[in-house]
Amino acid sequence: MKQLFTIAVFLFYSISYGQNYAKLIKKADSCFTVKNYPLSRDYYAKAFQVQPESKFNYYNATCAASLANDKENALKWLDIAIQNGYDNIKHIQSDTDLDNIRKEKKFITITEALQKKMDLAEANYDKPLQQELLAIHNDDQAIRHEYIAAQKKHGYPSKEVDSLGKIMALKDSLNLLKIVKILDEKGWVGKNKVGSLANQAIYLVIQHADLKTQQKYLPMMRDAVKKGNATPSSLAFLEDRVAFREGRKQIYGTQVGTHPVTKKKYVLPLEDPDHVDERRSEAGLSTLAEYMQYWNIDWDVVQYKKDLPELEKLGVLK
Repeated sequence: MKQLFTIAVFLFYSISYGQNYAKLIKKADSCFTVKNYPLSRDYYAKAFQVQPESKFNYYNATCAASLANDKENALKWLDIAIQNGYDNIKHIQSDTDLDNIRKEKKFITITEALQKKMDLAEANYDKPLQQELLAIHNDDQAIRHEYIAAQKKHGYPSKEVDSLGKIMALKDSLNLLKIVKILDEKGWVGKNKVGSLANQAIYLVIQHADLKTQQKYLPMMRDAVKKGNATPSSLAFLEDRVAFREGRKQIYGTQVGTHPVTKKKYVLPLEDPDHVDERRSEAGLSTLAEYMQYWNIDWDVVQYKKDLPELEKLGVLK
């Protein structure tokens, strides 16, 4: 099954270059959704010729190629995804999209090597804390998936969405109590102690918290990034959210708003739009043009600068 994540990029590309890659990835995703797996595979292949960088897109391409019964590319892209840092061995082992390549010798070799690597890393984990954080992660994400699904099915506002929103708020408050206790007692625990998914739970809960809490733990997260206990890309999202909530412009362009009249998505007020991709690259984020493709926004920096004065009057981040 395809993985939905913010894609990491470590090099700087021009806007047109990023748009080309983003459009190819979007076409690949669209073809995958309608189960045209051979065409999806072909668009991924074209995208990788432009910008071969993302572990998640390589994994998604692996799924497309496997379902298209293209074992050669599926195995090649899976190997690259793992080399680039994709380490969700449990998902790889259970993903039915990979059934066509599961018995291949190369697949067995690749996954056995990854399993050994993960077993070695997990030998030093704080297992009780890991399990607690994984439970929080699942709790945080599951209710949001339900909430988004309800919005698509029933529209917003609706009684179904409103009901799930209240449940989500309650879960967030309970999870925040647990995370605050962990942070105050143990600090920002790194993935070397609990694994990457459990480590991400800390960030997710703080990202969904109130401004006062975010302001309190933002310095701790900055320090955690310096120590390798949190990712620069996650920090970029929190920096932007705090900045905008404080009435300042965001730095990395991670925050998106909905126009009150047109209902279209737009990039919330952004500092120095001309150089945003340089800042995003330093934080391990994709180009803004690529990121905006997932919001169905065509990023045009020239037009954005013209619209910016009006965008600043639209209100605050919700």
